[in-house]
Amino acid sequence: MTHPPYLYPGYKSTVLRAPARDLVMPKLGPDSVELTSPVFGHQELGRLDADLTRQHAGEPMGERIIVTGRVLDGSGRPVRGTLVEIWQANACGRYVHLGDQHPAPLDPNFTGAGRCLTDDEGRYRFVTIKPGAYPWRNHPNAWRPAHIHFSVFGTAFTQRLVTQMYFPGDPLFAYDPMMLSIPEQEHRDLLVARLDMDTTEPEWALGYQWDIVLGDTPMED
Repeated sequence: MTHPPYLYPGYKSTVLRAPARDLVMPKLGPDSVELTSPVFGHQELGRLDADLTRQHAGEPMGERIIVTGRVLDGSGRPVRGTLVEIWQANACGRYVHLGDQHPAPLDPNFTGAGRCLTDDEGRYRFVTIKPGAYPWRNHPNAWRPAHIHFSVFGTAFTQRLVTQMYFPGDPLFAYDPMMLSIPEQEHRDLLVARLDMDTTEPEWALGYQWDIVLGDTPMED
């Protein structure tokens, strides 16, 4: 697989984020860092953390959806008991964040953040609202496709993957530099969830399936 370049001029934030110098290896090994880093445990989770539609007094605006899938290692084995977090814009395409001031309404019943632990089969499950597209000022008339941000933690703070899940058939894919920074179409497609009628609950919520496959993950048999 060809990974997206660190510097992709069409995605302007990479100009500041991409490393400008060669990597310098730290004197301390990763084990030393992990021993002094926060570890995320089961007691951190709340009863409604995985249901973003029930975290406030009322029903949020928008289309209710179920997003589920499995976290797998590079060999296809389930990653059990790992922390999965999501954050997203509301149905109008606005985040609950001071940095987001574009003129779309906030939803008092939707914060847009959730988390859960994977089960023995590596499965996660969230109930949420389908996010809206939003402007992001990367280029003239720039809009991000609807997406949900995902974070997957390992056993220590230094072990973390951050990625995004998109929805099928979005016409904004062709204009999104983040998506286009991935060279191969087949790999872009891996970021797009699959509408799944088995996950869908009749007269209540559409269901989407999206697996997260980690790279070379050391595992104990």
